[in-house]
Amino acid sequence: MPVSDILPIALCLMSAITLATTNVLVKGGGDILTGRMIVQVTAALIVLPFAFVFPLPPLSTWPLLAISMVSHWFYQACLIRAMHRGDLSLVYPVMRGLGPLATAVFATFLLQEHLAPMQQIGLFCASFAILFFALPTAVTREGRSLDRRALFWAVLTAVGIGLYAVSDTRAARAMPHPMTFVIILFLVDWVGVTLVFLWQRRGRYTQTIRLQLRSGMIGGMVGCLSYGMAIFAYTMTDAAMVTALRETSVVFAAVMAAVFLKESFGARRIVAASVLATGLVLMQAGAA
Repeated sequence: MPVSDILPIALCLMSAITLATTNVLVKGGGDILTGRMIVQVTAALIVLPFAFVFPLPPLSTWPLLAISMVSHWFYQACLIRAMHRGDLSLVYPVMRGLGPLATAVFATFLLQEHLAPMQQIGLFCASFAILFFALPTAVTREGRSLDRRALFWAVLTAVGIGLYAVSDTRAARAMPHPMTFVIILFLVDWVGVTLVFLWQRRGRYTQTIRLQLRSGMIGGMVGCLSYGMAIFAYTMTDAAMVTALRETSVVFAAVMAAVFLKESFGARRIVAASVLATGLVLMQAGAA
């Protein structure tokens, strides 16, 4: 296989690994809200110099940008609650697995995009795998109740993924350059989570930031790297393949959570993670 074919695949897989790493770092820090705030602020500072290089978005696109930002803030709020209430190996595969399904539904009505036969097969595989991931693993009644609450917020996070995926697509297509949207996204996305942090952690800013600063900053840098590699891969191969390979982050995140966070994984979730990744690949590859 020529290098020109191997490079985009390698970039996609590295993007998936770094995406999973960001979420593991945030979860491992303990305070999810503070961790996400530091991640987003770090990402904004990293892209800030590029704002002077790429063209500004036209005035006509600001309503689309506003919808995108609200969708991202909704996603962030649900993500923080899901990760507070459940193991990463439980909520992350559900939110990332249901995300493409939610995107497909919203895209059908808002973008007039429809699933091809192979994508429908992938949809079935992903849904089947999610049923296994969604089964509570706790032994006690209280533990199972916590799992159900975590899954509720994980499902809402997936809805947020679907909303921002469709709104981002519409906004990015209206921009003079794709990187314009990426820069604006990172420059504004930190505002919502930071306002919530200032409200809920008042009086404890220094203490909470100090405990999360290192992992949050690393997560922000890794997150930018992940998205950067994905953008670069988009210029080299089909967008469907990039998205599909990047969604394999569900497997990497679950494995990392088991190894580094000592979360329960087990044979059932190993099989479910593999089937879920396969379904996502089929869904996206079918669009090619």
